[in-house]
Amino acid sequence: MIKIILALISLFLLIWVFKIEPSMLTVKEYRVKDEKLAGLKLVYAADFHVGKKDTARLAKTVDLINAQHADMVLLGGDFVKGHKEKSTLPIELIAHELSHIKSDYPVYTVLGNHDMWVGGDKIQKVLEKNGIKVLRNTNDFVTVNNKKIYIAGVEDITTGFPDLVKAFSGTEQPVILLSHQPDILPKIESDVNIILAGHTHGGQVVFPLIGPILIPSAYGKKFLSGYVEDDDKKMIITKGLGTSILPVRFNCKPEINVVIFE
Repeated sequence: MIKIILALISLFLLIWVFKIEPSMLTVKEYRVKDEKLAGLKLVYAADFHVGKKDTARLAKTVDLINAQHADMVLLGGDFVKGHKEKSTLPIELIAHELSHIKSDYPVYTVLGNHDMWVGGDKIQKVLEKNGIKVLRNTNDFVTVNNKKIYIAGVEDITTGFPDLVKAFSGTEQPVILLSHQPDILPKIESDVNIILAGHTHGGQVVFPLIGPILIPSAYGKKFLSGYVEDDDKKMIITKGLGTSILPVRFNCKPEINVVIFE
């Protein structure tokens, strides 16, 4: 009897981590005090990792982003899955679906390490063809509610050459920085209102009491996920949407982030 119960529990856990939790798309809201950005509502999403059979998940994600009715939508990269084109849904199909994001302002993104492995230049070209602006050590600005807001973005730390001087060139506060990896924070010397990052997946598999098995950050749990204040800088690290290495999630539901500035 005990063996049967244990077998059923094991089966349930396998179904949960492989099928149920990875599909439990959630919305995590943050309220951040910043007078220069007060009144702005944005959606941030990253680490899509869209596999060949993930078209429905991607469409669901876009629908959820649109349902937030945000002023601005920003993305954090890693649109593709794996290291090669054969492992992922073609970027043309991913970008086409992302072009359905509704926003009164351009959608900005940076590229992640998986994007660069699969082909960063091609991915940038296809995204921009579908109306998504890619920032690679560059910046742009939008005027929201009569406020000029700069959006800066750096290349990925491990697969690119992040240049913060170029990324911030010509900017004035308020500035929002997009960085695929959170480990950029200690390198920042310029004034920035908030940093939006991803890459860690929140650990992806997080055991109660023990914590995550793997944190892809040199700073460990410090930059795992959530809202972080460090060295007078504010950063939000999303748990992301997809999976990497193994297609599992446990105690770490996929999410998009809504950030409301007050």
